[in-house]
Amino acid sequence: MVEDNPADAGLVRRALEQHKVRGEIVILSDGETAIEFMQSLDTEPVDPPDLIIVDLSLPRRSGREVLESLRLTQKCRLARVIVLSSSDAEQDQADAARLGADRFIRKPSGLDEFIALGAIFKEMLGASAK
Repeated sequence: MVEDNPADAGLVRRALEQHKVRGEIVILSDGETAIEFMQSLDTEPVDPPDLIIVDLSLPRRSGREVLESLRLTQKCRLARVIVLSSSDAEQDQADAARLGADRFIRKPSGLDEFIALGAIFKEMLGASAK
């Protein structure tokens, strides 16, 4: 997960836990670190991520740059990707789709709605296992 807001990262973790999604969660706080991390996976004997959650508004490198870079890596290029953004601009949604995001979700404002996202994350993880 690439998220510049620690509170949102915590909410995603909580949503996954509430929906009984198990697995390793890696939280990266800026786009530059995310790009370096994804590129480093290609040189390591590790499994690729099953799901990547990206915010478009990241420091150092934008979420758009992260999306472009992840599709160029061997291990991340086929991962399921969700853009989780505070934006609801049509251009942001179009850019995310063009850059290979599987879903674009506007960050909910309420806690219950945010926790409910866990069902979507779980569904996406199930789809990546097929």
